[in-house]
Amino acid sequence: MKHLERLFGPAIPLTMLFLSVAAASALAQTPAQTVDTIDPALQDRIDRIARQVLEQTGVPSASVAVVRAGKLVYTHAYGSARLATETTPAVPATPAMRYSIGSISKQFTAASILLLQEDGKLSLDDAVGKYVPGLTQGDNVTIRQILSHTSGYQDYWPEDYVMTPMLAPESAQQILDTWGKKPLDFEPGTQWQYSNTNFVIAGRIVESVTGHPLMDFLTSRIFRPLGMTSVWNSDEAKLTQTDATAYYRHALGPLRIAPKEGRGWMFAAGELAMTARDLALWDESLIAQSILKPDSYKQMFTEVKLKDGKGTHYGLGVEVMDRQGHRSIEHSGEVSGFVADNEVLVDDGVAVAVLTNQDAVGAASTIARLAAPALLAASANPAETQALALYHDLQTGHVDRTLLAPNLSDYFTAEALADFQSSLAPLGDPLTFRQTSERLRGGMTFHAFQIVYPNKRLTLTTYTYPDGKLEQYLIAPAE
Repeated sequence: MKHLERLFGPAIPLTMLFLSVAAASALAQTPAQTVDTIDPALQDRIDRIARQVLEQTGVPSASVAVVRAGKLVYTHAYGSARLATETTPAVPATPAMRYSIGSISKQFTAASILLLQEDGKLSLDDAVGKYVPGLTQGDNVTIRQILSHTSGYQDYWPEDYVMTPMLAPESAQQILDTWGKKPLDFEPGTQWQYSNTNFVIAGRIVESVTGHPLMDFLTSRIFRPLGMTSVWNSDEAKLTQTDATAYYRHALGPLRIAPKEGRGWMFAAGELAMTARDLALWDESLIAQSILKPDSYKQMFTEVKLKDGKGTHYGLGVEVMDRQGHRSIEHSGEVSGFVADNEVLVDDGVAVAVLTNQDAVGAASTIARLAAPALLAASANPAETQALALYHDLQTGHVDRTLLAPNLSDYFTAEALADFQSSLAPLGDPLTFRQTSERLRGGMTFHAFQIVYPNKRLTLTTYTYPDGKLEQYLIAPAE
């Protein structure tokens, strides 16, 4: 299945449907998807990020949900969920619409395995062959290795498009008979290589242990307890007319409706679709650690190391990243016509879930990775506050010289002020303005800042004396 790997994060498959009649009934009673308890200035910043990224990339729509202080505080949708045709008008995106989340589904499969370990039904260090017979080196590959992509099983869908054979139905067993019985790409535990095949194995383990479809287990143990009422198994059935439409394009050509993968190809690796709100409810649970036991979250969020000690930046079904000193549990996902990104700064109580309806474009990741720092910046430190205020003043061609030490005051000549104004004023208000480093030098404090616009990034460096006066304020394009 499709997957944007380290470029945008991972994507891929999962399992069944929400038992048709019951699903329709549940969805009819779905709680309102619109949430708005966020500060207006922060709301405006997130809105500008989303709208400008869509404008820059040409992606039709995005649905965004924001968690702050551990609680869902904002949902909003932008753009067109369905484009206009010769006979029908465009349909605006709304927060109530579902989008496929692709490989973000993997963390739900991983959570299922961890729940079964808590139930005493299996161990992460069990061999996969104990539950799924016939796999290459099934007695040597562990469940932990398939959940961390260190198993060596070859990926059955590394491409970022739907190949002709994938338009026909395929079963999980057929996938494993083809890719799970090939020679391993490397000895287990010696390399990291993203592979959807790993999670097809994981999904089959859940079904083997429980005796029930994976989707049933997910619904009873995760979705229902969290109130995630919109979840849809897009591997079993395509999304409805009330959901977002999937698009793709050839090179720079027009947007076209994307082909649908055949049934079975997304099982356990990328099958889930839902609203951004419901994905954010999952993010709330990751922050609160409410579904799994603390030790399970620790294992899920801990970077798996290779046998030689090298890190992988991957835990169990999630990427484990450091975003400028903030621990981020994240993943992206892609299936035909959709790309999603989910960033959870678990220690900060912040999360951003972004769903988009065009494949092979990183708009979702761009929005998430701009919005998350904006949420953190809502509590800007004094250096950021001072630097941003001066930035806004310079955009108007003015400077408060009482803030400047003599050398910097001399630096800001009429010519310098004119150059700052003419080059910065057209850019408008930055999407994000964040401090990235701080250190002492020459009796002063050095600060570096990153200033982000949709299609431009700047760096700012300052030196500040102990009395608060600035000795340096220099801006340049980011390298």
